Amino acid sequence: MSAARGGTRESTTHCPYCALQCSTVLSGERTVVAVRPSADFPVNRGGLCQKGWTAPAVLAAPDRLLTPLVRGADGELEPTGWDEALDLVAGRLTRIREEYGADAVAVFGGGGLTNEKAYTLGKFARVALGTSQIDYNGRFCMSSAAAAATAAFGLDRGLPFPVTDLDEADVILLAGANPAETMPPLMRHLAGAELVVVDPRRTRTAQQAALHLQPVPGTDLALALGLLHLAVTEGLVDKEYVAERTGGFDTAWEHCVAWWPERVEEVTGVPAADLRAAVRMLGDARRAYVLTGRGAEQHSKGSDTVAAFINLALALGLPGREGSGFGTLTGQGNGQGGREMGQKADQLPGYRSLTDPAARAHVASVWGVDADALPGPGRSAYELLDALGRDKGSRALLVFGSNPVVSAPRAAHITERLGALDLLVVADFVPSETVALADVVLPVAQWAEEEGTLTSLEGRVLRRRAHLTPPLGVRTDLEVLHALATRLGQPADRFSTRPREVFDELRRASAGGPADYSGISYARLDAGEALHWPCPMEGGQGGQGENDQDTAGSLGSHHPGTPRPFLDRFAHPDGRARFAAVEHRAAAGEPDGAFPLYGTTGRMLAQYQSGAQTRRVPELVAAAPEAVVEVHPDTALRLGLADGGFADVGSVYGAVRARVRLTRTVRTDTVFVPFHFPGAARANLFTGDALDPRSRMPEFKVTAVRVTPTGEGP
Repeated sequence: MSAARGGTRESTTHCPYCALQCSTVLSGERTVVAVRPSADFPVNRGGLCQKGWTAPAVLAAPDRLLTPLVRGADGELEPTGWDEALDLVAGRLTRIREEYGADAVAVFGGGGLTNEKAYTLGKFARVALGTSQIDYNGRFCMSSAAAAATAAFGLDRGLPFPVTDLDEADVILLAGANPAETMPPLMRHLAGAELVVVDPRRTRTAQQAALHLQPVPGTDLALALGLLHLAVTEGLVDKEYVAERTGGFDTAWEHCVAWWPERVEEVTGVPAADLRAAVRMLGDARRAYVLTGRGAEQHSKGSDTVAAFINLALALGLPGREGSGFGTLTGQGNGQGGREMGQKADQLPGYRSLTDPAARAHVASVWGVDADALPGPGRSAYELLDALGRDKGSRALLVFGSNPVVSAPRAAHITERLGALDLLVVADFVPSETVALADVVLPVAQWAEEEGTLTSLEGRVLRRRAHLTPPLGVRTDLEVLHALATRLGQPADRFSTRPREVFDELRRASAGGPADYSGISYARLDAGEALHWPCPMEGGQGGQGENDQDTAGSLGSHHPGTPRPFLDRFAHPDGRARFAAVEHRAAAGEPDGAFPLYGTTGRMLAQYQSGAQTRRVPELVAAAPEAVVEVHPDTALRLGLADGGFADVGSVYGAVRARVRLTRTVRTDTVFVPFHFPGAARANLFTGDALDPRSRMPEFKVTAVRVTPTGEGP
C-alpha cells in the first residue's frame, strides 16, 4: 500500500529478486529511491540481503531502455516510435505465420514475471499467435522438483508449509541448497535447527552445518538411495505412516536395497559413518524437514534425485505432518506462480494440463475461444531454443523477462540459433546480452513501476505495488501484449492492460484447478490477508471484475487459503502419497582423460541470475566484479594455475575464461564457476544439452571439463 510518512510517499511492496519475496518499503523519487525492510512480514522479519538493500539502484540504471529500438540496414539498433516498432513486429509476425505456420513463431517467458504477465503471455501465445511454442526460463530452475513433487504428492508447491514452520525444526537436511548465499534471510528460520547439508562444495551454508556430506558431483541420487536404505535397516521407518498415507514403498525399497552404506561411500565419496549419522539425526528428530535446491535438481536425472529425497522423507513420515515436511527452495522471484499460469509448454492457468479436455474447455470458455483452437503442448525451453531457425523450428521469437544468451546451457550454440532467426523481439528494461542480438527492442516497466501479484516459494500470493510511474516512452508488458494482440486481429477487450482486471480473469481461469486462485483478490491482499493457494471461491464465482470489493453478495464466503495442503490428505485421488522407484545412473558426461574434472555452476551472494540487473549496481559489482573459477590448491598446483591468474575451463561444448580463485571449499576433482557473467565468462559456455527425460531440465550441475592456464585476461 502507498502512504505518506513525514511528507514522503511510501509504498509497501516486495523485493524484485528471489522467491522469498521479502517485504520492503520504498520511499523517495526515481533518482533517490530508498528501501527498508518491513518489520512485520514473517519471511524476512526486518531483514534484507545485500541485493535487496541495493535493489533501487537498478531503477536509475544509466543505460535504462527508454525508447523502442529497431535494427537498421546497417546492422545497428536505432530509436523509433512505439507505433512504428509494434507495426513492424506485427507485420513480420503475420508474414512468418502465413508462410510457415503458427508454430513458426515462439515465445520465451520468465520466472520473474508477475502472475498477470505470465498468464497474459501464455494466453497471447495460444490465442493471438496460435502457437504451441512457448516455454520459459523456469524450465532451467524448478522443473525437476515440480515433476517429482507432482508425481509424489499430486501437487507441486515449493514449500507446502509456511517458511515460519522451519523456525521450530530440530533437524533440516538441505540437498543441493545454499540459502546463506542465494536467499540469506531464510537462514533466520534455520538458525534453531541442526543442519545436514549435501553439497560438493563447502558453501557458506555448509560451513554452518552440524554435518556436511560432500559427494562427488552428480551422485546425489545414489546418496539419497543410501539414506533410505539406512532408514530401513536402522529401524527408523514410520511404518504406521507408510501404511496409512502412502503407496509404492515395497517397490521403492527394492530399488535401494542394494545401496548399502559402503557401496554408497564408494560411489559418492561420503563416509558411511556420516551417512548413518545423517539418517539418525533425521530419524531421531521430533521435527524434521528435507529440502532440495538446484544442486540436486539441475541434472539429467534431477527428477529422480528429488524423488529419492521425497522417498526418504516419506519413509520417515515427514510430509503432511505439522512441524515436519518435504519442500523445494524455489529460486526466481515468481518461480512458483510463473509455472502455474500457463507460460510453460504443457500447461494452462491454474496448473492445468494442456492435454486435459476438461481443462482446455474451461480455460477456453474464460478466454472466449473454441477449445479445439488451442494448440497442444510445445517444445521445452532448451528444445525450443535449439530448434530456432531450423526447418521444423520457429523462425521468430519473442522474449519477455529472460536473458537466454547468458542463462541457457550450451550458450554459444543457443546464441547461434538466436542469430539464425528471421525476427528476434526482446522486451526488457536494460540492454541485456539478449537485447544486443534483437531485431526489435521494446522498453518495458520494471518492478517498482508496476502493479501485480507474485507467488512466493511457500505458495503465498503477494501484492507488488507501483511506487514510481514508468519513464516517458516506457510501457508495461501488458500494454505491449495488448498492442500486439490487437494488431494481430484480436478484440481489444480480450487482452486487458489493467493488472487487476487480468487477475480477476486469472482467478476464473484457475478456478477448480490444482493451483486455484479464485478466492483470492486484490481487495483481500490489500487488506493484509495471508492467502496461500489453493484458495477456491466459496459460495460464488471467482473473479467478478474491476468493481470486485469482496462483498458477500458478489463473491460469497471467504476461503482462508491453504498454508499446509497435505495435513489431511495428499492431492492424489486416493489421498495417498506415492513412493517412486528410481535408480542411480551416471551423469551424461563423466570425466575422462581429455576432460578429467567435474565442472559445476551456481550463484554468488552479490549477483543474481544472468546478472542483467545486479551487474548494474555499483555496490554489487564491487563485491563480485567478475567471474571466477574456484579451484582447490592441490588441483591448481597440479595444473599450473596461479591464484588471481586466468584459466580456461573447457568441455566438449565450449570454454569459459575466468580468474582463478584458490579455495579448499571445493573438492580436488571439482571446479566451480558462477553463472552471472557475460561474454567469454559465461559459465554456460561449457554446460551441455543433456536433458532430464521427465522434466526436460538441462544438466547444469555436472560437466566433464579440463582447466588450463591462459596467461592473460579475458
